[in-house]
Amino acid sequence: MAQVNAYLTFNGNCEEAFTFYKSVFGGEFPYIGRFGDMPSSEDGKQLSESEKNKIMHVSLPISQETVLMGSDTGGEWASHFVAGNNISLSLNTDSREEAERLFNELSEGGKVTMPLADTFWGAYFGMWTDKFGINWMVNYDDPSQMKHE
Repeated sequence: MAQVNAYLTFNGNCEEAFTFYKSVFGGEFPYIGRFGDMPSSEDGKQLSESEKNKIMHVSLPISQETVLMGSDTGGEWASHFVAGNNISLSLNTDSREEAERLFNELSEGGKVTMPLADTFWGAYFGMWTDKFGINWMVNYDDPSQMKHE
């Protein structure tokens, strides 16, 4: 069964916001990834130093069932940033098949913004806006693809 969490998008102040949320909720960040951690783009474009330091993904467990997640926006995504529309529902699934079913059914009639695909961080992931204007993400952490530190 899928788990639903809030995913917040920021325009450059994600780290500041999540540091604040951590001070309120407590806990630790199990993961903080920066855009500079991503593999080089195929088109050869280089990120500026300020872009490299922005948050690609951060998570903060706030209960046994709930994880607050977030990232900064940048590049081509920045033009889509609208205050008040900077939240997505993130579905974490138990299988690749469940991820595909939810992606296909919930995106029907909507707009896919990132097709479902294997990612460099070892997950099967996709994003879309549904036909009602709600932003969604689906993620399956495939144990066979996870990178170990």
